[in-house]
Amino acid sequence: MVDFLKDIYGAEKALELIDERFFALPRFSNIHQFGDKLTRVKQWTGSEYKDMLKVSLAALVPLLKEHSNHLKFLKSVTDFILIAGYHSHIETTLKYLQEALHGISRNIHLFLPYRHNQSISKIPKIHSLFHYIECIKEMGSADNSDTEVSEAAYKNLI
Repeated sequence: MVDFLKDIYGAEKALELIDERFFALPRFSNIHQFGDKLTRVKQWTGSEYKDMLKVSLAALVPLLKEHSNHLKFLKSVTDFILIAGYHSHIETTLKYLQEALHGISRNIHLFLPYRHNQSISKIPKIHSLFHYIECIKEMGSADNSDTEVSEAAYKNLI
């Protein structure tokens, strides 16, 4: 998404606009504030990434208002990641995951020009999304399969 915004606004201006948009988000007690240097972060923890994802639509909608399909892709990715993290699933949540996956499939081609080989076929994380619902049905929720515990342990060691 960042590379796409760089194409629209130019590299420097796009980073400036992204930082400004995240910085301008209203303050709420349970929403992480990123300051004005979000695009300069080199490494994210899992919980920081989820916090950023929760507000990314609100931050980026004004920058994508003329690119509705790119916005639909971002919404689908956001929905998929947040719903996939539920502690348990029922048929309705699996349906929501399927709808989000359909939105990803329908619009992922928009970002092929930003891949060095212009292909998504060799991205294991993207490929695994298409098997996620089946895995949940067979093995249950994957809510504890993130890296938050190991990240917290690593922070305590430092």
